Amino acid sequence: MDPIQFGIILMMNLGLGLCTPPVGACLFVGCVIGKIKIEEAVRTIWPFFLALFVALMMVTYIPAISLTLPSFFQ
Repeated sequence: MDPIQFGIILMMNLGLGLCTPPVGACLFVGCVIGKIKIEEAVRTIWPFFLALFVALMMVTYIPAISLTLPSFFQ
C-alpha cells in the first residue's frame, strides 16, 4: 500500500470515527452547542455518513482514486 493512500484512508476513518457514537466527540460537542438530542443529530447525519463510507471504500479498494492527483506532482 502506498503511504499517500494509507494517509488518506487514515484521515477518512478518523473523520468517520469523530461523527459516530459511542466515541463521536464532534457529534457530542455539536449536540451540546446546538442544544439538540443525539438521536436527532444522528438521524440527520446518516446521508453524509453513508456518502463518506462509500468514498472510503472506493479509496481503499481502488487505489487510482487517491493516487492519481499526487502522481502529477512527483
